[in-house]
Amino acid sequence: MKAMDPKTAMQLLEYNRIAWNRQVETKNQWTQPVTSETIAAARKGDWSIVLTPEKPVPRDWFPPLNGLATLCLASGGGQQGPILAAAGAEVTVYDNSEMQLAQDRFVADRDGLSIATIQGDMANLDQIADEFFDLIVHPCSNVFVPNVLPVWKEAHRVLKKGGTLLSGFSNPVSYLFDYEKSLKGILDVRFKIPYSDLESLSETERQKYINDNEPLCFGHTLQDQIGGQIDAGFAITGFYEDSWDESEEPINKYIDCFIATCAIKA
Repeated sequence: MKAMDPKTAMQLLEYNRIAWNRQVETKNQWTQPVTSETIAAARKGDWSIVLTPEKPVPRDWFPPLNGLATLCLASGGGQQGPILAAAGAEVTVYDNSEMQLAQDRFVADRDGLSIATIQGDMANLDQIADEFFDLIVHPCSNVFVPNVLPVWKEAHRVLKKGGTLLSGFSNPVSYLFDYEKSLKGILDVRFKIPYSDLESLSETERQKYINDNEPLCFGHTLQDQIGGQIDAGFAITGFYEDSWDESEEPINKYIDCFIATCAIKA
């Protein structure tokens, strides 16, 4: 995908910030804080988190959490961060949406957790020093940036040597098809990969998303998602696929459209 000019990139960042604030207001499932019961269980060692819609991350992907400097990257919403904090990690949640970050602070205040929050662009972590974190948890969110390569490079920079990056992302195959037709059971190959809501859709289709306050999305190649991690200096040590409810993504009837990876900074 061609490089986006800085003005358009800033407008996109601001648009998606506001769109995710609206998602909090409308109670999107990825904006709903975990319960006090979930936090209490995590404090006793009974916990799990997801990077993708349904499958829990394998526990052996995590280093020992007690005192572990952990960055939940583009992971606001009061879900992964509070659970990991309750399990013993020293958590910082970084997100573009101030209302998503407010959900993490809500859980921290409600349940007596220590969580730091930073608002910013996942592709620019200049507020964070080099080699600061031991663990980065990055659930399916890089679909909201036009270029994923800076995300991997910045994650590598702020992670300590030997640190772990846990990531979830979309399989680009899910962006091949006309979405409205897929809801009717028709899988019509329409789009090229990489996909962009800005460039792949008609103006009318894009305006509908904007009218509905939907965040704008991008379907990145596997070369950028997996190869990009390797090129940034990571070694991939774990991999699994996951699915979603077919009513959300009809293609999931035929193929799992989400991927999770465990990567280590050499």
